[in-house]
Amino acid sequence: MNYMDPFNSFFNMKELELEPEGDLIARRLSDMQGMYQQEDNVAGNPKIYEYYNVRLPEIPGHLQHCVTVISPGKIGKEYHMTKGHYHEVEETAEIYFTIQGRGKLVMQTKEGDSKVLDMEEGMISYIPPYWSHRTINTGEEPLVFVGVYPGNAGHDYGDIEERGMKKLVVEEDGQPKVIDNPDY
Repeated sequence: MNYMDPFNSFFNMKELELEPEGDLIARRLSDMQGMYQQEDNVAGNPKIYEYYNVRLPEIPGHLQHCVTVISPGKIGKEYHMTKGHYHEVEETAEIYFTIQGRGKLVMQTKEGDSKVLDMEEGMISYIPPYWSHRTINTGEEPLVFVGVYPGNAGHDYGDIEERGMKKLVVEEDGQPKVIDNPDY
């Protein structure tokens, strides 16, 4: 039998970096074209989020785990958010453990059912199979969370990139508000 060695990863809370870094994906506004309602009037190309993925085989039996750091800020009235995705293996679930900040977890099924959960330090959010998911930073500090999911789950961004999500989270009167997406 070919065994993999056990290992530790360390997330540096002060620097907001994973050690060892693993696979780092940084998303800027230019990587998220069409995700926001009012992205045309934004100066520069702000960093929206970073995603640190621990290097593991993407096969059944392993647990992929990652740390996502979403920068505070807004594009128009919408808060910074992740792209959102379904899992390629639709019957796989995911858990998010929020370690810093606050935000929203927006989920929906392909049939259009939607659910929005709060995220704040210490919360563990369960994303059932068949639900797309997007995280949104509604606070003034980075939103940091750990995600754990089956090694073979994969990521399917296609439907979200094409149609968006049914619900948006916008700032209204200085507070986050969940609204229907007028373009959905």
